[in-house]
Amino acid sequence: MSTSIFSPLDKKSAALAFVLALLTIAGAWTSQLFGLVPCELCLEQRMAYYWGLPILALILLLWNRLPLPVWYIAMAIVGAIFIWSTFMGGYHAGVEWGFWPGPTACTGTGETTTFDALSNLNDSHIVPCDQVQFSFLGITLAGYNALISAICVVLIGISMLAQYRHNRAA
Repeated sequence: MSTSIFSPLDKKSAALAFVLALLTIAGAWTSQLFGLVPCELCLEQRMAYYWGLPILALILLLWNRLPLPVWYIAMAIVGAIFIWSTFMGGYHAGVEWGFWPGPTACTGTGETTTFDALSNLNDSHIVPCDQVQFSFLGITLAGYNALISAICVVLIGISMLAQYRHNRAA
């Protein structure tokens, strides 16, 4: 029986999802060094990484020590978190491209401005969610988040399927 670089596929695909997610959130933080200021939806999309990465790290660290049902539940939670991230990235990209309206907190509602609001303009700066700050190959950062999150979901799914097949064969 020969072994390949893809064996064991379950742990390697989960580890690849972890590395991809870690690089993504590191890239988001690094983009701020180059002047990109995250909007409300950008910050909301990052929550998936703040929740999903620690859970996935624990799964990877406790890989052979977790009871199988707990492993499946934890992996399903991570998968659900990145499904949510895929949705949020797609939603934000749609807001940026004008496919649907975004949240009123960062896309403007056309409401009138009062003198009280004008007196504290320097107190806060709202970054608009419906304006593209950066795009590469016609895809915005929110679009890339949706794609990367979807890849993480697929990798988590591959890991779960490989684990199921491995345990079924054993």
